[in-house]
Amino acid sequence: MSTKILVTGATGTVGRALVTELAADPAGPRVLALVRDPAAVLPPRVEPVRGDLTDPASFAAAVEGVTAAFLLWPFGTADGFGAVLDVLARHARRVVYLSSAARRPAEREIERMVRRSGLEWVILRPHQFAGAALRWAADPRFLAEGVVAEPYGKSAAPPIHERDLAEVAADALTGRGPAGVVHELTGPETLTQAEQVRIVGEAAGRPARWEERPPEEGRRRLVAAGWPAEVADGVLRARAELVDSPWPVTPRPGARSFRAWADEHAHRFRATMRAARLHAYGDPSVIRHDEVPIPAPGPGEVLIKVAGTSFNPSEAGLRSGLLAAAVPEFAGLPLPYVLGWDVAGTVVETGPGVGRPRVGDEVVGRLDGGAAASYALAPARVLVRAPHGVALADAAAIPVAGLTAWQAVHEHAGIGPGQRVLVNGAGGGVGGFAVQLAKLAGATVIATAGSARSAARARACGADEVVDHRTDPLPGGLDALINLVPLDPADGAGLARLVRPGGVLVSATVPVEAPPGVTAIRFVARNDAAHLAALAALAEEGRLAVDVAERLPLTELAAVHRRAEAGTATGGKIILLP
Repeated sequence: MSTKILVTGATGTVGRALVTELAADPAGPRVLALVRDPAAVLPPRVEPVRGDLTDPASFAAAVEGVTAAFLLWPFGTADGFGAVLDVLARHARRVVYLSSAARRPAEREIERMVRRSGLEWVILRPHQFAGAALRWAADPRFLAEGVVAEPYGKSAAPPIHERDLAEVAADALTGRGPAGVVHELTGPETLTQAEQVRIVGEAAGRPARWEERPPEEGRRRLVAAGWPAEVADGVLRARAELVDSPWPVTPRPGARSFRAWADEHAHRFRATMRAARLHAYGDPSVIRHDEVPIPAPGPGEVLIKVAGTSFNPSEAGLRSGLLAAAVPEFAGLPLPYVLGWDVAGTVVETGPGVGRPRVGDEVVGRLDGGAAASYALAPARVLVRAPHGVALADAAAIPVAGLTAWQAVHEHAGIGPGQRVLVNGAGGGVGGFAVQLAKLAGATVIATAGSARSAARARACGADEVVDHRTDPLPGGLDALINLVPLDPADGAGLARLVRPGGVLVSATVPVEAPPGVTAIRFVARNDAAHLAALAALAEEGRLAVDVAERLPLTELAAVHRRAEAGTATGGKIILLP
C-alpha cells in the first residue's frame, strides 16, 4: 500500500518544516495538509485538505486512505481530541503526536489517549524551540538598540532547530523509525537566554545584549500582549526553574546548533542590508553602497544570504548605459538597480509555493541583478545546488561565464571528439570554461592569449596550444572557432577565414560575417538551470576547474569596474564578498 500522510499545523513553524521534508522526494509519500483555508500556500506536492480540528466530520471523508498522521493540538485542553483520533483510526496505522517536554495537563491526557488508541504511536517531546528567539526580532528596542529587556536571562536550555524536529517526525511517519517510543528532543548544547541573544547579535552582525528586568515587569508585558495571566505565570515559573536546573541535553546525532539556526535567520534580526546600486548611468563613481531594507521572498522566490557574487565585463556596459542602448531588454531597467548577476550563498527564507531549495541549502544561480548585496532575492527555479569541494563564494564564478561557455561549445558550435577548435579570448572567465568544456568534449583546443598571464591560465585549463595573437599567426583549417572578444569587422573577417568550409564560427560578442560554406552564429547566453546544474556537477567531480583570480570586498566594486575599462583587470574571475 502506498504511504499517505496527513499533517496538521502545516502552516506553522514545525508543520511547514515537516511537509517540506516529506515532499522533498518526488518518489516519497503522498502528503496532505489539514488547513482551514483551502487557499493556504503550501510547498509543491503538498495537497491541502480543508477541515477544522474542532469539527472532525469536516475532514473525515477527505482523509480516507491516510496511513499515518502528524498531530499538533493547539488547544489548552484535551477536549475533542478523542473524536479526531477516532476519525484517523479508521484508516491510519500510525500517529505521531507533538507534545512537549513540559508535559502540561492537556498534553499528559493526550499522550495517554494516543498510547491507548490501538494505533502505532510515536510521541515527540521537544524542549525549547530555537524559533522562540524570533520574539526578539519583533521587539522595537532590540531592532533599535540590540537590547532584550526580560527577566531570567540566566534561564538555560538546549534549543532545538525546527528542521531537526521535522526530520525525526518524518522518520516516524514514514516508518523509517520505530513505533512505541517517546523522543525527548533538544539541541546539542545548553545556552542561557543571555547567551542566545549574544549569538543572535553576532549572526546579525550587530552588538546585542540582555538587560535583566524584574519578573513582575515581564508578567505585565506578557499579559499586555494578550497572554492569559495563568499562562504568563507558568512561562515565568518555568524560566525561573531553568536558572538553577537547566534541561539536560538529549540531541540526535548531527543535531544543528543554535548558532546554525541564528545564521539561517540572521536577516530576521536586522532591518536593513548593504547593496551596491546604480541610481544613474555613468562612470564607476555612480556605484553607491546603500543601506536598504532586506527584501521578503514572494511566491516562488527564496531569500539568499550572499556568500559571493562575481564581476562580469558586461556589467560595466550596463553601468555606463551602453548595454541599455544596445540591448532592448536592458532599456527600461528601473533605477536604483542592484548590481550582480552571479550569486552563490545560503537560502535563509522561502516564499509561498517553494519546496526546493530549502532553508539552509547552499545554492548558485544567475539572476537579473540583485546579487551585489548582503541578501538577494531569487526565483527558486533558476537555482541549483552549489558544488561541494568548491568554496561557496567561489561558486559565484560559474553562472554567467559558465553558461556562456557551455552554450557556445555544446549548443552552437556542437564540438565533438577529434575537432580542432580555437578559443579567441581564452584568458578570460568565459574563455577558461570554454577551453575546459571543449577539451572534455574531446577536441584539440588552440587558445589565443595576449599576455604571459593569460597564456598560463589557458594552459592550466588544458589548451593544447597557446598562440600570442599579437605576434604569431593563427592557424587555419579549424572545425570551430569560438570568439569571446570585441572585434572590428576587418578582424572578424580575418578570423572567419580560419574556419574550414562546413565549420562554424560562434561569437558571444559582436556579429561576424563569414565566407560561404562557414556558419556564423552570434548569440547571447540564456539562463538555463539544467545547463548550470551540469556545470556544477562537473565542478563537484573535479573535472571543471573554477578559476578565481581575486577575491575582494564588495566595497571594491567601483575599482574593479575602473580596472576593467582600463584593461588592467586580472584574467579569470573576480569574486566580490559582501
